Amino acid sequence: MSIDPRAGTLVEPSNVLDVGKLKEAFFSRKPDVSVAAQRVSFGTSGHRGCAFDTTFNENHILAIVQAVCACRKAHGIDGPLFVGRDTHAVSEPAFQVTLEVLAANGVSTMIDDKNGVTPTPVVSRAIIDHNIGRTEGLADGIIITPSHNPPEDGGIKYNPPHGGPAETEITSWIEGFANKLLQEGLKDVRRQSQAQSATGIARYDFLNKYIEQLDDIIDLQIVQAAGLRIGVDPLGGAAVHYWGPIADRFKLNLTVTDNTVDPTFRTIPRDWDGKIRMDCSSKYPMQRLLAIKDRFDIAFANDTDADRHSIVDVNGLMEPNSYLAMSARYLGTHRDGFATRKIGKTIVSSSIIDRVAAGLGTSIVEVPVGFKWFVDGLTHGEIFFCGEESAGSSYLRRNGKVWTTDKDGIIAGLLAAEMTAREGKPPSQQFADLTKTAGRTFYARIDNPANKPLRDKIAAITTDSIKQDSLAGSPITRKETNASGNGAKIGGIKLTTDKGWIAVRPSGTEDIYKIYAESFVDEDHLAKLQQSAKALVAGL
Repeated sequence: MSIDPRAGTLVEPSNVLDVGKLKEAFFSRKPDVSVAAQRVSFGTSGHRGCAFDTTFNENHILAIVQAVCACRKAHGIDGPLFVGRDTHAVSEPAFQVTLEVLAANGVSTMIDDKNGVTPTPVVSRAIIDHNIGRTEGLADGIIITPSHNPPEDGGIKYNPPHGGPAETEITSWIEGFANKLLQEGLKDVRRQSQAQSATGIARYDFLNKYIEQLDDIIDLQIVQAAGLRIGVDPLGGAAVHYWGPIADRFKLNLTVTDNTVDPTFRTIPRDWDGKIRMDCSSKYPMQRLLAIKDRFDIAFANDTDADRHSIVDVNGLMEPNSYLAMSARYLGTHRDGFATRKIGKTIVSSSIIDRVAAGLGTSIVEVPVGFKWFVDGLTHGEIFFCGEESAGSSYLRRNGKVWTTDKDGIIAGLLAAEMTAREGKPPSQQFADLTKTAGRTFYARIDNPANKPLRDKIAAITTDSIKQDSLAGSPITRKETNASGNGAKIGGIKLTTDKGWIAVRPSGTEDIYKIYAESFVDEDHLAKLQQSAKALVAGL
């Protein structure tokens, strides 16, 4: 992975996003469904694109939301639909178009009572809250966000009544229906004016209804009693107005280090490739919090829709897998009955999590990338904690009941504060202690540019197409294109030896492919594994 020399620096004034031109492109550019890139396409988390590229425009939203309305009708979903949005520039116009289509279809729509932005996990929690004990009048949700993607991007995703990301069967149905609408010139799309659509909208206090329940999942009394100095950087995202009320309600010594909300995100340092990207797990956008880490006992950040997290303590930015492992271990140790349940992880997450499970005497459920695969386990309380290596996780309430079925970066950060308060040491030190008994591994992910033909080739790899029988000098003991936890395809391949493993898969949301590798030996062996993965891709 080549690091852009501008990584970690702020964008020059001359290169700041022109929000006016972006919004103009959102409305003026019309997708051509004969061009594959301009069709509706649901990746691992909804449809994403850029108005300038004619991949996220008004017509996409019209078609997708009408398709969601048709999907609701087909599945007998007739309760309220919760709508949230983040702080990306095109999220606001996409939000307005969404409301107009929902109103014309007679959908009872719930939006923030202060016309504010709403984090993804807060929408998930609202859906679950509404549906408790119900068998009819079930709620679902739409969240308008491209997650951590660059400022010019937009995104939209659908969460059905279970509150988590929609299953592949549902997203495929919505995708197909929406593209048919585009093909037919949107003639079957219903839409009301903004003034007319207001009559079908109800206000919902997302913020307070979420915050008032946080004590159900986090021991905030111990955090308050410890007087921890807590720092939070929302990275200009949807959680920006949540942290102050959280601090006030639970009397926490919490400082929001930057509460700027600017759709250009010009105050966020560039990521590894020179693009602004609100990826809180990357050290480059995190430069501004890392620079002041010594002011706090524990600090954390979220991406733009607050479904991801990063943890910063005196030792710097924690590697996401390390914190996932510590979260699973801490919850399995300090929550009654949790260790009798399972831990969920994606197939490309670190094996240190498997070792944590073994130490707790429980088992792992390993699934493909995508939080939708954890929904059932969380809903039924079979999984007490689950996480993805890209710094997304969720876990059960203290009573063992479901909290969210989507990733929740807010509770991930607060758990780091609880860990620090209870154990008297930062999470990174707790992880260092863990490796003394569980052993150390050497893990890295490399993101590489990839056009669609290459991404398609990677996704289509089969075990039979891999002729090599060794990896970095060790015999390959397992080849996987399906996850062991549910048998679903992983959209790539994982090769394992007794000394480590590699995996390659295309991104479902960006024009990149990813190499994952973990050595059980040392950094030099990790580099050899990575070279083997690159050679595998080069040979496709």
